[in-house]
Amino acid sequence: MKIAVISGKGGTGKTYFSTSLAMSLEKVDFFDLDVEEPNGYIFIKPDISEEIQYGLPVPEIDENICTFCNKCAEACSYNALSILPQLKKALFFPELCHSCGVCSFVCPVDKALIEVEKNIGVIRKGKFLKGNFIEGKLNIGEPSGVPLISGIMKDHLDPERTAIIDSPPGTSCPVVESIKKADYVIIVTEPTPFGLSDMKLVVEIVKNLEKKTGVVINKDRGDSKATEEFLRKNGIPVIFRIPYSLEIQKSYSKGISLIDTVPGIEKKLKRLYEDISNV
Repeated sequence: MKIAVISGKGGTGKTYFSTSLAMSLEKVDFFDLDVEEPNGYIFIKPDISEEIQYGLPVPEIDENICTFCNKCAEACSYNALSILPQLKKALFFPELCHSCGVCSFVCPVDKALIEVEKNIGVIRKGKFLKGNFIEGKLNIGEPSGVPLISGIMKDHLDPERTAIIDSPPGTSCPVVESIKKADYVIIVTEPTPFGLSDMKLVVEIVKNLEKKTGVVINKDRGDSKATEEFLRKNGIPVIFRIPYSLEIQKSYSKGISLIDTVPGIEKKLKRLYEDISNV
């Protein structure tokens, strides 16, 4: 099973739940794909053994060879290139480049435009008690985490192993990329108006991708009627509840996992995984 854990907003307990779920299983791979601010390591505490620099191909133009024909700029759908024939200048805007390669394909002059690698982040790999830990960390200033997430899933997702995927918060493209290969999506929410509003958005994403899904209600105090009514209308089950607890909050602030805080919850999480596997 490949299980992705998402949330419509930050602060719902997505990482807290996903790390605890991973720590309750055996022979599992945990992926932290919140590449702009990965923090799953705080709870899992892995031994990192490898760091892999991750890059993408981007164009490099030799103005001594370039004829400034403008074909590369005309072919670029993202306006990442600008050719100024009068000044014999070629401008490249790396923040707009999608590394599609069309510019090098259409360039008619040999070696005038070549592709070089631009580093966008790092992939960190290691071990924890129950399995493997894989984390992506995007370089500061990079406009999108999608390429890094895509690269991690392509090169490091083992089809023969259970995977728990901690997705980015929100509803943007990185979230969609992180759940593409998931067999099941868990939405973590909180019983507040903001939690409900943002959960509705991620429910639409999951529906559009036709993924099986269930909801975890965190900070549950028995006052989640509006949330549960919405879920009933949309045929989405509540599969787990984490109680509102001062003890849990204190443990969370110290980087202590849910299974090391609440007695017996490890067995419940194992049972949850078994139930999901049979859906």
